[in-house]
Amino acid sequence: MALGPMQFIVISFDDPEPDGSILRALNDVRDKGLIRLVDALAVLKSDDGEITAVQVSDLSPEEVALAGAAIGGLIGLGTGSIDVAEAMADEGALSFIDNYEFGLLPEDIDDIAAEIPDGGAALIMLVEHPWLIPLRKAVRMQGGTILAQDFLSVETLMDIGSDLATFAQMQAEFEQEMLEDGEE
Repeated sequence: MALGPMQFIVISFDDPEPDGSILRALNDVRDKGLIRLVDALAVLKSDDGEITAVQVSDLSPEEVALAGAAIGGLIGLGTGSIDVAEAMADEGALSFIDNYEFGLLPEDIDDIAAEIPDGGAALIMLVEHPWLIPLRKAVRMQGGTILAQDFLSVETLMDIGSDLATFAQMQAEFEQEMLEDGEE
């Protein structure tokens, strides 16, 4: 089973008014095969602090076991022993299935839930990007290595653009000063 790159997302809502639009948008990208929900947890915290949660996954129980085995195997491979790697893979699969949400301990999920204000909500998702699997394979076949990756918001790009515009203005002013100094 080839897994695409994973992304962990936590979204908080101070005063949610669920109208189904988030679910429709999420289902749209899922239906197009752009993402798979490895795990998603919608958490609603009542005004008196009581938690209600709904969990969804696109993975079958077998895929969950394989993903857990792969993670356990990776941990075991660090020992240099095939036997240890296989044992860690088996243990990792069981641990992944029985004890973890998103690869986090239940206490980690509780910590996130504690950050949700009373009357608020959160959406916690681990999504796989299967559309990147063929690209990743082609890159690897050409000997390429990913040096960095991240997701940038429009706001981040706007900040970068503003910083670049400021830098460009400073550079233009500096070049103008150099020209003027050269004319004297």
